[in-house]
Amino acid sequence: MIKKYIFLIILFFNVLFAQAAFIFIPMDDTQKEHLKAYGISYWVLEQDVEVSWLLNYKGGSFMCAYHQLIENECVIRGVTYQVLADVQAATILQEISNPDVNMDEIKLHIPPKIAVYSPKNKQPWDDAVTLVLSYAEIPYDVIYDHEVLDGMLPMYDWLHLHHEDFTGQYGKFWARYKDFQWYRENQRAAEATARELGFDKVSQCKLAVVKKIREFVAGGGYLFAMCSATDSYDVALAADGIDICDVMYDGDPMDDDAQQKLDYSQCFAFTDFTLKTNPHEYEISSIDATQKHVRSIRKQNDFFTLFEYSAKWDPVPTMLCQSHEQVIRAFMGQTTAYIKDYIKPEVLIMGENKALNEARYIHGEFGNGTWTFFSGHDPEDYKHLVGDPPTELILHPNSPGYRLILNNILFPAAKKKKQKT
Repeated sequence: MIKKYIFLIILFFNVLFAQAAFIFIPMDDTQKEHLKAYGISYWVLEQDVEVSWLLNYKGGSFMCAYHQLIENECVIRGVTYQVLADVQAATILQEISNPDVNMDEIKLHIPPKIAVYSPKNKQPWDDAVTLVLSYAEIPYDVIYDHEVLDGMLPMYDWLHLHHEDFTGQYGKFWARYKDFQWYRENQRAAEATARELGFDKVSQCKLAVVKKIREFVAGGGYLFAMCSATDSYDVALAADGIDICDVMYDGDPMDDDAQQKLDYSQCFAFTDFTLKTNPHEYEISSIDATQKHVRSIRKQNDFFTLFEYSAKWDPVPTMLCQSHEQVIRAFMGQTTAYIKDYIKPEVLIMGENKALNEARYIHGEFGNGTWTFFSGHDPEDYKHLVGDPPTELILHPNSPGYRLILNNILFPAAKKKKQKT
């Protein structure tokens, strides 16, 4: 705390007397380290210094009051920046405020406290969010079932869901991986956790977790999920009180009438989907478009397009879609894309492949909070398989797909105001 107060005192006098009063971080093609630039913005917020997010200005650039320590941090992390005088910064803000241009200034206030829902035992795959948080040097806590059910979620502003299967079917990996050591260990660990928490089945434990997460969002939390954690979350909610797990998952057959009993009104994003009950089929429901007979496209032709929103009238989706590229290379996962026929009409589709009737990036509100679902596994690995090595982000410092993840990280900072003392 003492160091922070010293920083603020020095910053006050620096801004008061210096001619070069602002640091500007461009986020267009001139930026050498797009991903680390988000980390700089988060670090500046940690120093109690306000950051301006300049929506649609040079790729969604950042600007803050000048201090030598901030400039030093940019140099250390290799982030492209410019030092601006007062008059230069004022000119930028004047340009952005013009009602005829699709730009706006959003003030970021307090860095969100971040939690990642992820198992403690080692998994045979990595997670794009934890990879990019580590690369950008943004701090986060790892929590799992015990912490969620113990009521720890209100301690956090932003929650990411690792590639979880909330239906209790272990990702439908049984047919292919049931004899692998990692699969057997994951099942043993999940069953032990469920018993410790007072549940007879893993599916019951996961449903309780899903409901706690729903409470978190309703209370004003920000939820972000990728890959199978997105559609399995909604399927679990729709199947509340219904056994949709076959004997190889929980020791008894599923309910023969499970499909007819689903309650789609409980879902955040999806509706009218059909359960995939074949244990040899690598799918949970009809929501996902991964399967080849549904999704026939070559890697070199696989893209999705971000929608352009009004920065002044629709700041939330504008923030979430900030990028130096509007057409994004697609990538696969256990949940690759959402067939649009199963998306609720009130859901905001922010990224799509219109020709394939697919949505890739969707957003909505629930209670006082919001949720964002992003399909696919790794934005820089087209077909990331179980056991593949993690992506080295030092090779992809300008990834537009990973930028979408980091937009969601900073999004809560635009909402959370400083408390009056």
